[in-house]
Amino acid sequence: MNDKKHLFQTGLVFISSLIFFFSCKSAKLSEAEEKQKIGEYYEAASIYRKVYTKTSPTKRDLRGYIAYHMAECNRMINNTDKAISGYMNALRYNYPDSIINLRLGQMLQRKGRYAEAIKQYDSYLAYNPSSQLAFNGIEGCNNAPQWKKNPTRYEVKHMEKFNSRRSEFSPMLTGEKYDQLYFASSRTKDKEAKLNAITGQHNNNFFLVKQDEKGNWLAPTELEDEVNTEFDEGTPSFTTDGNTMYYTYCSQDETSNRTSEIYVSNRSSAKWGKGSRVNIVKDSITALGHPAISPDGKYLYFVSDAIGGFGGKDIYRCKIAGGETGPMENLGEDINTSGDEMFPYVRDSITLYFASNGHPGMGGLDLFKATRDSTGIWNVENLEYPINSSSDDFGITFEGKKEKGFFSSNRNDARGLDHLFSFEKPTITVHIEGFVNDVEEYPIENATVRIVGRDGLNEKVQTKKDGSYHVELERDIKYVMMASSQGYLNQNYELHTSPEEKNETYIVDFYLSPISKPVVIENIFYDFDKATLRPESKKALDEIIKMLNDNPNVTIELGAHTDRKGTEQYNERLAQKRAQSVVDYLIAGGIAKDRLEAKGYGESVPKTINKKMAKQYDFLKEGDVLSEEFILKLSPEQQEIADQINRRTEFKVMRTNYNLF
Repeated sequence: MNDKKHLFQTGLVFISSLIFFFSCKSAKLSEAEEKQKIGEYYEAASIYRKVYTKTSPTKRDLRGYIAYHMAECNRMINNTDKAISGYMNALRYNYPDSIINLRLGQMLQRKGRYAEAIKQYDSYLAYNPSSQLAFNGIEGCNNAPQWKKNPTRYEVKHMEKFNSRRSEFSPMLTGEKYDQLYFASSRTKDKEAKLNAITGQHNNNFFLVKQDEKGNWLAPTELEDEVNTEFDEGTPSFTTDGNTMYYTYCSQDETSNRTSEIYVSNRSSAKWGKGSRVNIVKDSITALGHPAISPDGKYLYFVSDAIGGFGGKDIYRCKIAGGETGPMENLGEDINTSGDEMFPYVRDSITLYFASNGHPGMGGLDLFKATRDSTGIWNVENLEYPINSSSDDFGITFEGKKEKGFFSSNRNDARGLDHLFSFEKPTITVHIEGFVNDVEEYPIENATVRIVGRDGLNEKVQTKKDGSYHVELERDIKYVMMASSQGYLNQNYELHTSPEEKNETYIVDFYLSPISKPVVIENIFYDFDKATLRPESKKALDEIIKMLNDNPNVTIELGAHTDRKGTEQYNERLAQKRAQSVVDYLIAGGIAKDRLEAKGYGESVPKTINKKMAKQYDFLKEGDVLSEEFILKLSPEQQEIADQINRRTEFKVMRTNYNLF
């Protein structure tokens, strides 16, 4: 990529001034450049700042040069505000490198100033029209407001109990119950501890947090094991047995580049031993770090800026066997970009989490999930807000298969320091519950509710004393349910649960018909003094068709009853015709003719009051028979109600072994 601006006619003049400038550099400026070269960004930024303030504004070329390098150092130590100020000063003094626009866009994006960031990305693209980093930056700036407006279901919390006034990062859960959490922190009780020239913080050491018997996290304690040294340790990763830890180790040398290496420590007698270098590369110049051991222990994933990558830092892996490591394997362009990909976390054989500032994101480092398909292609997705923010979000760890764990972020910290956050995706609960009653709405104890689903569920539950049941289901699944009880007809129900990611409780009540006595079919209507079924009867009759289909071995009698008005012969003929109308409807609905029998009772079988009716009508009690003699003793209004109760269509079970023999 060509990161230089076109200087047009002023180019030769600027080059000449740079030649003069480099021949007259001060010792302080040379010191700052040397500090920056070996990676001591904190000290370099401080020196650049002093040199900048002492440089006359008339020396525009020099001021631009210093401002740019001061901004670069502040960018490397996450001092975003000072980086923005430095890049803007470099622009003001016409520093001739278009990379300023890209870096300034990245810093503005890190602050959530998306519209301003897009302008800088556009300016960079004017000189570098093929820059994928700039295109991805613009895409991320456009996506971020929408992600904040429509957050995922993850809940993120700042872990006050774990965090300090210093920096904490790269948490890692371990233990059979995931009840131990390791992380690195620059906190220290040593008042004379020196600041790290790279970060301006104390060197990082490992800390451990454990859970008590109730599952509550205790306070962090610093490891007193040999694995902690006077130098930097961080980003731990553990084998599944918990006895081997891979981690990043950074020693210090006053004269050479600060190179990170991958070390390994073994635990013996509950103590971590002194770490030793993992020999992935032969040289001591290539930076290696952020190790992540795969759950099966066969691969070690890590980060490197090795020559031949895609730019910036890439994620690699190598085989591990018998303590030996195989050759480095770059994970390829699906994962790696011309930006930085770091902090891998291997959840299983096809799922990798990592942090990146090269893929489209909200700003700084974002967390991504990569899933490898059967062809070996990685599909990468941004974890979005609220796990990601406009700041750096990285170093994730999960509590086994649960969608919960911890990660590190420097969001809401004015100093750019990292801290630990918890995350959890609340479990979606889908339930179905209800009651199994008889048709008189009295609960049936120990009735069976069977549920079969396309997700493989095949469960039987017994109703409680009050007839209730409760079953947990899954989202977006079709289920078939059947309620049954001895002495009753079965009743089926079909349910398709919603695909939406929200808690749902479905209420389904069953009303079972007894085999031993007639059951009134509610809401059957005929034209006045005729046998013609009215349209509003369709729903009730369709329920009878469903009931017969649910119970294919049952035959029934359809009995029609009239009130006491009219002659006995007339009422019987009318009732027979009405019963036949119901039978004809059921046959048209697909029920076999030999499963049905029509019977017109006329007024000969007055209704006997049951508990449900006795509760409904205060002038009636259970066991009353609505004969003509009984009705004549009632008031005219009550007589009309009694006559209406007698006008009914019922069914009763005749056989339960139809087509069984």
